[in-house]
This record gives sequence, structure tokens and C-alpha cells, in this order.
Amino acid sequence: MIGAVGNDEFGRMNIERLRRDNVDVSGIGIDPELPTGTAFVRYRPDGDRDFVFNMWTSAAGSLAWTDAVDAIVARAGHLHVMGTLLGNATVWPMIECAAEIISNRGGSISLDPNMRKELRADPATSARVATMIAMSDLLLPSGDEIFVAAGLSPDEGEETATKHLFRLGVSEIVIKRGRHGSSSHEADGTLTRVPAFRVKETDPTGAGDCFGGAYVAARRLGMSTLQCLTYANAAGARNVTFRGPMEGIGTRRELDRFIQETELSL
Repeated sequence: MIGAVGNDEFGRMNIERLRRDNVDVSGIGIDPELPTGTAFVRYRPDGDRDFVFNMWTSAAGSLAWTDAVDAIVARAGHLHVMGTLLGNATVWPMIECAAEIISNRGGSISLDPNMRKELRADPATSARVATMIAMSDLLLPSGDEIFVAAGLSPDEGEETATKHLFRLGVSEIVIKRGRHGSSSHEADGTLTRVPAFRVKETDPTGAGDCFGGAYVAARRLGMSTLQCLTYANAAGARNVTFRGPMEGIGTRRELDRFIQETELSL
């Protein structure tokens, strides 16, 4: 993982937790002065959520290309990018450089647009999103994000949006559909759909990130599209049964058990 935290309890907690989950944390810088970035979530009675972010006036805003970052990029076979980063003009050159290095070496790139209303794109951010999409092999939008990514109105229809994105160079689009499961659309016309698992939702925060992480990991392990979607659905569904975005993160063994024991929502 590449990032930056403050020299505070939040930063130490995150690094230790990632290390405990066997994440390589050598690319996470520690800023001696700025605090760790935060995201506060407000849960509304109707189930909707609002977010308050403090990212770019925190340690995250001091992220820089270091020797440690260079070493990670030099050996990486895949780069996964979160769309929330594309709004920052300082971080963008690092993302573009890493993507070019890994792609030129024959590696792959995935992008989760994660276009929250609290982070609405200005023209500069929109241009970076378009550039990043053109560099990506795999796109992981949630619902209507596919239309934002394609720069089209929902009235144009999902098929039109996917065809437009394929023309830009994306080879696979995996759409997260919540309780309706997920689907993979490939440039050769292959369509794979997998239903959701039936669970009682406690907290949806972090489900999309768990889905994306599981899908990319399964893809990198050489699994079939059906298997990748099944693991991704399980990771997202399991996570929503816990309070807190990181509490329901599952190991492969935990996800195997979840898949065996949980009914599908058909």
C-alpha cells in the first residue's frame, strides 16, 4: 500500500492493522507534523449516509514519491487506484507515473471511481478521471457511477456506457449492484452475472472497497470471472454485517465459510 499517515495514534493504529493483515506497509510515509487524514460518517434514519473528509490538509496531502514508493512500483504487477485520489493535483502525477511504469512492464491497472457527492469533480478532476480510465484495464463502478465515468446521462443506457468505455481502452467493467449482486462486462461481449448473498445489513460503509479488493485479488490468482464475482460479492456482503468499514474484512478462509453457509438472494 502507498499512502501517508501522521505520527499519531490513528496513524499507528492503521499501520499496525494493515501489517497484521499481511499488507506491505513499507510505502506508507509518516509525516512528523500533519495529522492522519480522517473520514467521518453520518448515518441518517433512512439508511443514507453523509461523509466529512479531511484528506488534503492532513498527512495524506504530503504524500510524495520516495525510495520506498519507487521500490514498490518497481516490483508491482498490478496497480489499484481509488478515484477519491484523483481530485488532488499533487498526488495525480504519482498515480500517473506508477500506472505508466507498471503498464509498460506488462502489468495491469484497475480503478474504483468512488465518486461520492462530497467530492464532486471540477473540470481538472474530470480530466484526470478520463485519463485514468483510458489507462485502466479494469473498472469497478457502483451503480450509476458507470455513467459518470463514461461522461453520459443515465438516459443513454448501461449498454451504451459500457461500449463507450471499451472504446476508451477498458477491457473489463465490473458493476457493483448491492442487493442485486454484481456483473462483469468484458470487451469481447462476455457478460457474467452473480446474485447477492442474503444478509442483514448493519453498516454498508466499506462494502465496495471489500468487493473491489476481493475481485482484484481473485483475478490476480487466476480465478474465473464467476469465482471472482462470487468472492467479491461475499466480501462485500460479509462486511455489511459488521459496524465499521474495516471490521468485516474477511480472509479467504472466512469468505469460503461465508459462501458455504449463506443463502443467495435470488
